[in-house]
Amino acid sequence: MSTVPSPAQPGRQTDLLLAEELKLFLQDYEKNYKAGESKPPDIGMPFFLRAPGSDTGVLLIHGLMAAPAEVREWAEFLHARGMTVYAPRLAGHGTSAKDLLVRDYSDWLNSVDRGHAILKTCCRRILVAGFSTGAGLALQSAIGKPHDFEAVIAVSAPLRFKSFSSRFAELLHGFNLCCSHVGLNRLAVEFVKNDADNPHINYLLCPVSSFVQVKKLMRSVRRRLPDIQIPALILQGRHDPKVAPESGPAIFQRLGAHQKRFAWIDFNRHGIVLGPAAREVFHEVESFLNDCRLTGSSK
Repeated sequence: MSTVPSPAQPGRQTDLLLAEELKLFLQDYEKNYKAGESKPPDIGMPFFLRAPGSDTGVLLIHGLMAAPAEVREWAEFLHARGMTVYAPRLAGHGTSAKDLLVRDYSDWLNSVDRGHAILKTCCRRILVAGFSTGAGLALQSAIGKPHDFEAVIAVSAPLRFKSFSSRFAELLHGFNLCCSHVGLNRLAVEFVKNDADNPHINYLLCPVSSFVQVKKLMRSVRRRLPDIQIPALILQGRHDPKVAPESGPAIFQRLGAHQKRFAWIDFNRHGIVLGPAAREVFHEVESFLNDCRLTGSSK
């Protein structure tokens, strides 16, 4: 019999884990703070929206070079529909680009896993959802923990990029490693400019190594998409300037799930979970959740 405490009284374990995540963020923020680059701490801080009386939680994952604030609007939408939401901070995010430089996708997955552990202390049913790289991590989590999630939602998962810099990231990263080995670090190109949709949230510089890590993540995800058997919603911006639009249909086609849905979001920006396009995204999410009977309490 389950020993999960009532979501109305999540208990000491939930609060302790939340406090640990906050402490880790504040330590990383202080260590990696860079004047003129780092955003205010409330942008990068992980957040938890508790829905008393509900046993359904959503693990909601932000994208590369972003922070939990990127998914705040989406989280509030889900919370208003009776769901507890936790938005973890991916390692290397919410601080400065130099922090992200030394992280790999296993670090990001560890951040997601700790968020999952928090929700398990107060929710019996958990969905995993994410935007962009966060969508890739959501899919990887569904693959790695096939019995832990009720459904997965992936918005603009970067199976393929469109930008020149991302396409040549691995070559440039190899050049940077060679420079390091021969003591010519001054020649290395460790960062490229980020054309940010939300400059109040996003880093304005992206480590080349981070593009390489995203590609490694998505290659792993692509191979095992047929293993995903839980209900899945795949959304993709039709005119996304960063992620190749064919990424969405390719992911959808390879999914092993019988209950799956794909929809285009007719917008010309990458960032579609915050701002003008978000309403259309949320409409698709709500329709999917209703079909899966996953909103609110199931007591």
